[in-house]
Parts: sequence; C-alpha cells; structure tokens
Amino acid sequence: MSFFVGVDLGGTNIVCGLLDEEFNVLAKSKQPTEAAKGSDYVLEKIAVMVETLLREQNIAPEQLKAVGIGTPGFIDPVRGVCVFASNLRWNEVPVSDQLGARLGVPVFIDNDVRMYVYGEAMKGPGRGYEHVLGITLGTGMSAGLVNNGQLYYGGGFMAGEIGHIRVDDAESTPCGCGLVGCLETIASASGIVRQVREALAAGRESILGQWFPGEEAASVTAADVSRAYDEGDRLAIEVMNHTGKLLGRGLSYAVTMYSPDALIIGGGASLAGERLFKPMREELQKSVYKGYWERLTIHPGTLIDDGGVIGSAAFAANRAAGIV
Repeated sequence: MSFFVGVDLGGTNIVCGLLDEEFNVLAKSKQPTEAAKGSDYVLEKIAVMVETLLREQNIAPEQLKAVGIGTPGFIDPVRGVCVFASNLRWNEVPVSDQLGARLGVPVFIDNDVRMYVYGEAMKGPGRGYEHVLGITLGTGMSAGLVNNGQLYYGGGFMAGEIGHIRVDDAESTPCGCGLVGCLETIASASGIVRQVREALAAGRESILGQWFPGEEAASVTAADVSRAYDEGDRLAIEVMNHTGKLLGRGLSYAVTMYSPDALIIGGGASLAGERLFKPMREELQKSVYKGYWERLTIHPGTLIDDGGVIGSAAFAANRAAGIV
C-alpha cells in the first residue's frame, strides 16, 4: 500500500499529516515553525516530523510515495521553490530539491491557499464539481481555482489574490501589499476586527466596548464580533453586514470571470456563518448575471484544519502521477 504526506506550513506552526491512497488522514503532528532559525532548520524539522509519523504508524520508508507542502507566499510549483514568503522570511528557497534529497522521495510545493482549496475540491464540498472557486478569509483574503482537477495559476503563478482588488468602501485603508483600499482590509478576520476597533476608538457604543474597555479593545477577535452580533449589538451587526456586502461584491468579479460551479468559503472568518454569508449572498446575487447565479452553489469549507494537509498530499500524489 502507498502513503502520502501533506504538510501545512505556516509562520507559526507546522502541521504534518500521513494519508492513505484515498487521502484519508491517518495521523497528524503539529510543531512550532520557529521560522527565525532559518529555512534549513525548518526543512529539517519537517523531515524529522515525516520520519516520526512513518515510524509511529509502522510504515516502511519505501511505502511513502510523495510529500506535498502548502507554503505561504509566492511559490513556483514547477521549480519547487518558495520565491518569497514574508512571514517565513524566505527568499528563493529550493524546498522540493532540498527536502526531497533529505527524505529520498519526490516533494512538491505550492501556495497554502491553493492547497487548501485543492483539498476542499478533492475531499470537501467541492468534490464532484468541475469548476471550483475557493476563498479563505483569515488574516488576509485569497483564492484558488480548480478546473477539472487542474489548478489555475495565471502568469507568474500569481492568480488568486482576490483580496487585493480595490473597493471604494475601503478606499482610505492601507493594505500590507502597499496599495490602499484592498478588499481584504474589510473582508477578512483582521478586517472585521479593524472595523470594530476603529469604531470603538471613535466613541461608538457597543457591548464590545463593555467587554473590552479602553486599551483592551486591542484584544477583540472576529469570534467576539460574532458573539456580540448574537446579542443584538448594533455595531457588530453593521460590521458583519458591511463586510458581507463587500465580500459579495468582490466575489461577483471572480464569479463573472471564471463561472464556477461551486464556491467554497473557508478560513477563520467563515466561522461567522450566516451572519456574514447572508449579506454576501444577497449582494452577490444582485451583482452577477442570473445565468451565473443559477448554476452556482455556495458551501462553507468543511475540512477546516485538515484542508491544507489533505490538499497538499493529494497535490503531491497527483503531481507524482503526472495528473496535475
């Protein structure tokens, strides 16, 4: 029997999973990334995690057929190189060659959001659809597109950065990318929190101001905003409605451009559920031609923490087989 390993590599943690041929997760391990110690240290840590999983599951090394890694930043999946990842402080790191030589198996890498979307398309609610558009709403906002099992990359492997579409309602907000008014400054977990904190600082009344008085407002999370929404808090409701509306408007551009069968929404902010999805759907429906809307299904992501691990393993298996 053959096995695969999927790795979800983040700036804070590494999650490593062992999967079977059906991409079922058999075992997982999680360790801090310790990115400040450099790429050589991180890649060696991943190698040890892989070897430990195999040993603990009594799997012979030759049964491991490929390893996939989802990595933040700009990735060249053809060369297997992390071109640039700010939160890892990596530049031109030859991940596939270096880790492949260490483990003795093929190693394939791609952007972490694309790997999450690939996982949702292979094993999540996107399974069975030919054209799957997936987005993640976390610290930022990004997207991936899977067409008939193939990832869409665009020039320079840079397709999918939907969070950096400029929207009028966010025009005055600077984005970490260097632009001003990007969609992700509103439609993301950090965007939701920023809106609330700025409103509280401006003197808006809210139950959130009672829960987090004064400087404690810096501790507000998107989950807290959802909790306040459920308490009927006016500010929380306004922020969720505004965020959902702009999210729907931004997604209308992608839906019109790519005409997906399924739209999958993941990431931490997606846990807001209908608080966010209801205004999103209403705006999206108003903003696209009915032919796009009538054939579109919208699903929350279901793989959550396993999406990147499953997607990376499936990607590696299919790349090794020459499928993607």
